[in-house]
Amino acid sequence: MRPLTKAVGIAALILVPIAGMAASQTETTSNAEQQWHQGILAGYQSLAAEAGDLSVAAVDYCSAPEQASRETLEQAWLDAFLAWQRVRYVDFGPVESDNLAWQFQFWPDPKNLIARKASYLLNSEDPISGEVIAESGVAVQGFPMLEYLLYDEPLNASDNALPAEKTCGLLRAVASHIETNSQQLSDQWQAFREDYLATEQYRDTTIRAGMAALEILEDRRLAQPMGLRGNGKRSVYAADAWRSGRSLKTMEATIHGLEQSFLPGLTRLLKESEQPELGPRIENQFKDVLEHFPELHRPMTELLSNDDAFSLLQGLYVDVSQLTTLINDQAAVELSVIRGFNSSDGD
Repeated sequence: MRPLTKAVGIAALILVPIAGMAASQTETTSNAEQQWHQGILAGYQSLAAEAGDLSVAAVDYCSAPEQASRETLEQAWLDAFLAWQRVRYVDFGPVESDNLAWQFQFWPDPKNLIARKASYLLNSEDPISGEVIAESGVAVQGFPMLEYLLYDEPLNASDNALPAEKTCGLLRAVASHIETNSQQLSDQWQAFREDYLATEQYRDTTIRAGMAALEILEDRRLAQPMGLRGNGKRSVYAADAWRSGRSLKTMEATIHGLEQSFLPGLTRLLKESEQPELGPRIENQFKDVLEHFPELHRPMTELLSNDDAFSLLQGLYVDVSQLTTLINDQAAVELSVIRGFNSSDGD
């Protein structure tokens, strides 16, 4: 009996630290998920606040279309659009319902559907209302439509240029639509907290969202306009926010958003892994990427057409690629997260 008793005792001693490790890992995951939820909530709340200011600015400009109110409107559009960029990586949860992500930003738009939809609405005899915007499809409903109204050169040289009455109606209705969606998304994410924290799969889902955002940034938002993908030709039209010249500002905002609301939870998980040094390396790589700004706060057209300026883009691309490798090929493997199939095919 003694050998059996001794064996049971040894097994018990082994199981105690294993159970302790499991409890520690569960606590670490829980803490990381709480950080993620809170960080994303703060991002959505910021989006809702900026979208509210944008809606007010649209009404004020159309009521008194002066240079000062126009500048306020353009800044309000940019502030709200950058707030969206900071949470753009979140591709799960409430933002999945009703194509909300596409309602905020219809991109890419290779067929120039935004311009075609705007032309149809502006030249139609029917009045523009919130109901019309809600029924007109995602190309009409988001920030790129407002960018078109504010910055499209052919439109601004036509009779439909702001502050034309019909164009102002479209401006106000789209801004109001964005405000409604932003507040809805903020409220729904807050209500989603219990389900998010209680569902084990959201750990991996959140990590994959960050991975996908980096793949999209590297391959589609940078490499494709630079001519490193596809037909090998540089093309500003492959970038987002090309009409306003804010393509690089949007990329910076996306990196900031990942750093602020995604990175803390990721590094918390890595700290308890077998490669805790990965966390500080990723943090430093985020800093390396962001050091390219504000020097890169230039229109993409200028950066693509001038070889000296293009070299700045190349440096950014290399650093983004290194960041993508650290997270997608090293951190994800260490945390046993399997990359989603064709994760860079969506936006």
